[in-house]
Amino acid sequence: MSLPFTTTRMGSIPLSPTHTTSPSAHYATLSVSETLQSLGTHLETGLSSSEASYQRSRVGANDLTVEESEGLASKFIEQFKNPLICLLLGSAGVSVLVGEIDDAVSITLAIIIVVAVAFVQEYRSEKSLQALNKLVPHYCHVIRDSQLVTLLASELVPGDIIKFSTGDRIPADSRLATAHDLQIDESSLTGENEPCRKHTDVIEGRSEDLPLAERRNVAFMGTLVRNGHGLGIVVGTGKHTEFGMVFTMMKEVEVRKTPLQLKMDHLGKQLSAFSFIIIGIITLIGILQGRHWLEMFTIGVSLAVAAIPEGLPIVVTVTLALGVLRMAGRHAIVKKLPAVEALGSVNVICADKTGTLTMNKMTITKLYTLAQQTIIDIDDPANASMLSLPAPTMLFRIGMLCNNAHMEEGQAVGQPTEIAFLEAAGRMGVTDERKAHVKISETPFNAERKWMAIESRPVHSTSSLLYVKGAMEPILEQCKRYYVGPNDERPLDAGARNLIEAVAKGVANAGLRLLFLAVGPSLGDLCLVGFVAMYDPPRPGVPAAIDTLVRGGVKIVMITGDSEGTASSIASHLGIHVPPRGLMSGPDLDALSERELDEQVERVTVFYRTTPRHKMVIVRALQAKGLVVAMTGDGVNDAPALRLSDIGISMGKSGTDVAKEAADMILVNDDFATVLYAIEEGKSIFYNIQNFLRFQLSTSIAALTLIAVATFLGLPNPLNAMQILWINIICDGPVAQSLGVESVDPDVMKRPPRDKNEPIITRAFVSRVLMSAFVVVVGTIGIYSLELGRGFVDEDEAGRRGSTMTFTVFVFFSLFNAVTCRSQTRSILFSLGLFTNRMFNFAALACILFQLAVVHWSVLQAIFQTVDLTFGDWIVVLGVGSLVVGVDEVIKRWKGRWERVREGIKGEESV
Repeated sequence: MSLPFTTTRMGSIPLSPTHTTSPSAHYATLSVSETLQSLGTHLETGLSSSEASYQRSRVGANDLTVEESEGLASKFIEQFKNPLICLLLGSAGVSVLVGEIDDAVSITLAIIIVVAVAFVQEYRSEKSLQALNKLVPHYCHVIRDSQLVTLLASELVPGDIIKFSTGDRIPADSRLATAHDLQIDESSLTGENEPCRKHTDVIEGRSEDLPLAERRNVAFMGTLVRNGHGLGIVVGTGKHTEFGMVFTMMKEVEVRKTPLQLKMDHLGKQLSAFSFIIIGIITLIGILQGRHWLEMFTIGVSLAVAAIPEGLPIVVTVTLALGVLRMAGRHAIVKKLPAVEALGSVNVICADKTGTLTMNKMTITKLYTLAQQTIIDIDDPANASMLSLPAPTMLFRIGMLCNNAHMEEGQAVGQPTEIAFLEAAGRMGVTDERKAHVKISETPFNAERKWMAIESRPVHSTSSLLYVKGAMEPILEQCKRYYVGPNDERPLDAGARNLIEAVAKGVANAGLRLLFLAVGPSLGDLCLVGFVAMYDPPRPGVPAAIDTLVRGGVKIVMITGDSEGTASSIASHLGIHVPPRGLMSGPDLDALSERELDEQVERVTVFYRTTPRHKMVIVRALQAKGLVVAMTGDGVNDAPALRLSDIGISMGKSGTDVAKEAADMILVNDDFATVLYAIEEGKSIFYNIQNFLRFQLSTSIAALTLIAVATFLGLPNPLNAMQILWINIICDGPVAQSLGVESVDPDVMKRPPRDKNEPIITRAFVSRVLMSAFVVVVGTIGIYSLELGRGFVDEDEAGRRGSTMTFTVFVFFSLFNAVTCRSQTRSILFSLGLFTNRMFNFAALACILFQLAVVHWSVLQAIFQTVDLTFGDWIVVLGVGSLVVGVDEVIKRWKGRWERVREGIKGEESV
């Protein structure tokens, strides 16, 4: 069987993955020229914009989407499958059978409202989570209209020519046209751990029988370039890629719950069991007292709906998701919800220096050659004559030839050190000789060998040379001579080595990064020319962010491959405190035993001369001490440590796709200060969830207690089923939801990181819940008792006034209680402010208006069994309901004063 092809003006392009042959398998058996001809494209010019638009209209966007498995109506109907809702429906049905039509209608309307609230919550949760998947747009380099441009990967079409290099993610299935030392990690697709070495040769055999692992001339969508670079011809996009075919076969995707969600699920089950016991006792006692069984059954089910926190997991999901979206607004994209929880517990941040703490924008400021034996400032006009001498000229020739950076739409694209050579050459008027040379081979830079080499020859010559650049130690090991001028190479003896090493150390101690350059016929037989010194300035705002984090109990550890002097200088500029023996090199790290590392790792704040392996050792050692470790980075070499850490943080602009793939969070603006905002949000989200839980539990406990007390004392029920269900809507509805979007408390960073094992319900939390519930119950029972004594609690219309007062007081107690739950420590009246949470204000206003309608609109009066209240009654309701705010303000002020006294005592003891 073969894949059907449709002939177009651009050739035969596979349109359906329904058969066994995929586009990648088909084109793997064709040559590069045959692939180009089939797709109607060219390596140098690519597709035109009009051809690309036409193709996109045919094959669609290059993305993967999941069709909705069920519509909104189905999801709404699904809400009625809740056992408690089914019980209420049964209660309504029985009411119809016994002739209580009004009760049946009231219960049915209440069910519809409760179900609608639950449906909106779930829908909002799904939409919030779907929005997270659109936060990380994927860009790629494409040749269109003969220009190399940067486009969204979703805009790719078959026939596009894409360019990729180390650290990039392949945006679509592509037939390789060029491959320079290209190795691609295909583990996500094939399961092979080792990167696959790629080539451009034709794969022999039938395309139908060609396994994925044998398609060495194809780069697959979603795989990661581990080494080298190349050009690819897009042959499959979207669902026509190998990854897309697997994606479309998935019937169900199980979303992993976060640890916090699992805790809340467990808590919800415990609370449900406890509530069922209490409700069962209340119902049984009521029946034994001779009350109508249908009334007690309906009351019991309504209490269950109100008291059991079935919406708790949804609230947690919505709060987490909305927090993630807020972080995105502050340039921090969190890819996984569990990362939000861990952010509030981070107590160590291991920061890769280059590109994270610094700008990662290199500028060459000085150079040194053994021929001149003087440090030359390249921006000083007085040095123009020295820069034109043979050795400095050769220095920049090597820097330009051993270079893959290029200009794209007026912007330099490539590695920062290579861009630095382009910019310096432009300032000095040095000619880019790459077009006059033929590149024969390339050995890309990697973090282990720390050098890069290009073998090339002039266009009109047959002899080639090796041009090499890299760190001092590996370059000096390969050099036997040093360069003075054409045909003037002198032995690199011990004296010359000691001289350049001493000069290099002095320059590095000033915080400059060094790059050594050499040329020669082969490795081991190179001629050293000299070095250039580059400056990578600290990012604006980083020192202030570090200071705030440190004061909030977060330790900053800088990890760099630079020398000791450079590392120490940068740390000083950034405000990273280096205590005695607080500096450690990678080799020193290797020499430590596990016990010695365990003893010393917490003291060190700067690690220098490190490799990717060292970063993993550092993260593991810190985690072994029980610390929650965040790791920042941007390069391919950072990816293993990013994956290993509790929170991996990648740069968005300068970060490679490999780093972004490994990370849990991406800083869109590459600004380390954004980490501060993310940790603030992470802490705030946890406290917001606690605030919501406090509100829901205190209201539920108060409602259960109120009904229980009345039942045990043989008094008429203070709340009927409809009123209880309305209270449930307040507990689970917009008022409760708005507590999850409370703005970040400015004092949150002054608190130490939260212990990752700290339970949600602590002793202090329980005391706050019980205190709020106590005030609500006492105040409501007081009004109920007063009305009962006056004879205003009865089934007739006149007697409903007391029930209306009790119900309304409880509702306003709940609203005022929600106000106090907005913050655990800050005064609502004097610090936080009553109107700073707009969503809460709108939700509370809506509840107040609805309560007015319930009390004064005849239609709702019949449903909720209420009567009109006087202006004086409303004054009483507001006065009594606000008592919970007064009590909370007194407690917060007392606790705040006590905390200040304790801090003063600690301060005196430390002195």
